[in-house]
Amino acid sequence: MGRINRDNPSPSMFVFANQPSLANQFIAELRDVSVQKDRLRFRRNLERLGELIAYEISKTLPYHNVKIQTSLGVAETQLPLRQPVLATILRAGLPFHQGFLNYFDQADNAFAGAFRGYVVGEENFEIAMDYISCTDLSGKTLVLTDPMLATGRSLEKVYHALLRYGIPAQTHVAAIIASPEGVEFLQSRMPECHLWIGAIDDHLNEHYYIVPGLGDAGDLAFGEKV
Repeated sequence: MGRINRDNPSPSMFVFANQPSLANQFIAELRDVSVQKDRLRFRRNLERLGELIAYEISKTLPYHNVKIQTSLGVAETQLPLRQPVLATILRAGLPFHQGFLNYFDQADNAFAGAFRGYVVGEENFEIAMDYISCTDLSGKTLVLTDPMLATGRSLEKVYHALLRYGIPAQTHVAAIIASPEGVEFLQSRMPECHLWIGAIDDHLNEHYYIVPGLGDAGDLAFGEKV
């Protein structure tokens, strides 16, 4: 598998870290071990990045002209033709998802429970999925979110499970931190999807965690699992 070009990604992928913006500040705080101790700020930074990415995705949606009656006259503007369907993977995806929902506040929502089902040690695992709730996706815009894009296997499994509820007209996949391996995996398995990535890191380690990454986003947001 060839290495992706972080500085010149494919036309179907937008990487926020490739240009100066507030996204870099929010990502830096997510990574910083001293800031991570504040769970409220960690969750809020996930949410703020969801808002930023939602705004960028909104530029790609279909719009229509409308007239708005004000107290002094009529204003003409363009409004989205329809809201997308927002889907996320539990549990780390919840604050990130909330950022999208803050902007697409009339959107339908979908949720899936997917996690690493360990078989023999941490190096040999499969993705287990024990929950899914979804609206009709036929002909709609789907926005699938997960803060960490490591191997890409969770996102791929959830995406193809969601297709049982209809084929979207277009699909956007959003993540905050990604590995090159995960990006390449999704581009090969889900080429029809547009990727929105906060930053692409160096590599996956032997346990399939992103390096330098930021740690376990779910644990940092909600507490360690037992």
